[in-house]
Amino acid sequence: MDATPEKDPLRARLQQMEKQAEQGGGTERIAKQHEAGKLTARERIDLLLDPGSFSELDKFVTHRSHDFGMGDKKILGDGVVTGYGTVEGRQVFVFAQDFTVFGGSLSGAYAQKICKIMDLATRVGAPVIGLNDSGGARIQEGVESLAGYADIFLRNTLASGVVPQISLILGPCAGGAVYSPAITDFIMMVKDTSYMFITGPDVIKTVTHEEVSKEALGGALTHNQKSGVAHFAAENEQAAIAMTRELLSYLPSNNQEDPPVQPCEDDAFRTEESLKTIVPANPNKPYDIKEIIRAIVDQKHFFEVQEHFARNIVVGFARMNGRSVGIVANQPAVLAGCLDIDASVKAARFVRFCDCFNIPLLTLVDVPGFLPGTDQEWGGIITHGAKLLYAYAEATVPKITLITRKAYGGAYDVMASKHIRADINYAYPTAEIAVMGPEGAVNIIFRGEIQKAQDANAERKKLTDDYREKFANPFKAAELGYIDEVIRPEDTRAKVIRALEMLKDKRQDNPPRKHGNIPL
Repeated sequence: MDATPEKDPLRARLQQMEKQAEQGGGTERIAKQHEAGKLTARERIDLLLDPGSFSELDKFVTHRSHDFGMGDKKILGDGVVTGYGTVEGRQVFVFAQDFTVFGGSLSGAYAQKICKIMDLATRVGAPVIGLNDSGGARIQEGVESLAGYADIFLRNTLASGVVPQISLILGPCAGGAVYSPAITDFIMMVKDTSYMFITGPDVIKTVTHEEVSKEALGGALTHNQKSGVAHFAAENEQAAIAMTRELLSYLPSNNQEDPPVQPCEDDAFRTEESLKTIVPANPNKPYDIKEIIRAIVDQKHFFEVQEHFARNIVVGFARMNGRSVGIVANQPAVLAGCLDIDASVKAARFVRFCDCFNIPLLTLVDVPGFLPGTDQEWGGIITHGAKLLYAYAEATVPKITLITRKAYGGAYDVMASKHIRADINYAYPTAEIAVMGPEGAVNIIFRGEIQKAQDANAERKKLTDDYREKFANPFKAAELGYIDEVIRPEDTRAKVIRALEMLKDKRQDNPPRKHGNIPL
């Protein structure tokens, strides 16, 4: 029997509806989207997923509103494209908001589409990727659209730590819409075309009389440099989507799996001669910790997260002998590597993500302490610093720590010390582990002796040298077992890889509880 569309009205109707749904808001609105430097929802999905792998769900869903003339304005799909496909052969779920349909505004039916794929993703254990480009709640639907947002927020929360969730902000994201991305694990933004804010420039001008542009208020650079809300800033949508595909390559599909292992052509046990000279002999001279990171990871490739925010600490992903690893490192080139509020929160969030998804943690330590000052104290550095301490102490994934130089005061404890369940703790011979720097310590311990001395400066220097001899090296800590091994810098890669291999079957549990109460 011939079932061509010409002779089968149902097939013809299906073909016509599919074509209509794929047109979204129509050719004119698609052209406007392109003129604004933005791709359409379907173009974005095609770039993100492996060719031919996308299976769309709810293609013919429409809204249910009849108020304000909406009954006569129904578009198939209702402004969001949802479904599943693969990235490098691994299953993911995706929703892409379509700005060409009602400005991408969210209705009750639109929210149900997103909730359906989030429920499926959690059920089968696969990442959820949201491509956000929306004008916010659909005002004509009133409380139904607000309920839709809350339904999504609930699923974001329940999926947190179960499957990875990634948000790409590829246009406006305002009002209540920003809270779904905020709960997800990573946020990507695009320079000049994407922005996020709770209240827009017009409302701010009315309420506070401040004048600010959308870009300055909530653009990609604002949220990557100032607020820390976003994790990546891409030059264009294509770059943002490429970064998303790379990010996924480091992550497991869910919390029950280990991250994927890739073939490694980089010698696992190679020595790296450059490491002999990266850490300066002068303890007050800065250096770039990323030089050490790149020297020891596979192919010298480091995928940095939140590169532009709290630059005094560095976090990101790399591979060591083909296995995914999360790296946290103090950055002596910025604020001498001090921990402050922003650095503590940035690192704590990253540590907890890695612990959720079975990604081992490598911590590189060169920290003179917490940043002093009234701004830090009044801003709550005690509470925020405790977040990082809590995150490390709670984490049960393999934890390897390397002290490259300074590890002073409470910051020594916080940065994955042996005392908060780090598994293997290494130190370079240049490591200095003490309550504080030699000069400060001597001024406190020997204040009386220095004041009584005939030559105060000479006495201070002698006592400082003595203190430095005792504590400005890793051997006292090694005597006590707080450092497992003092290693030669050029052997770092081999040592860390051997430790990771030893720890790959690590099992450790926290006490039974509903959940801890992290100091938020």
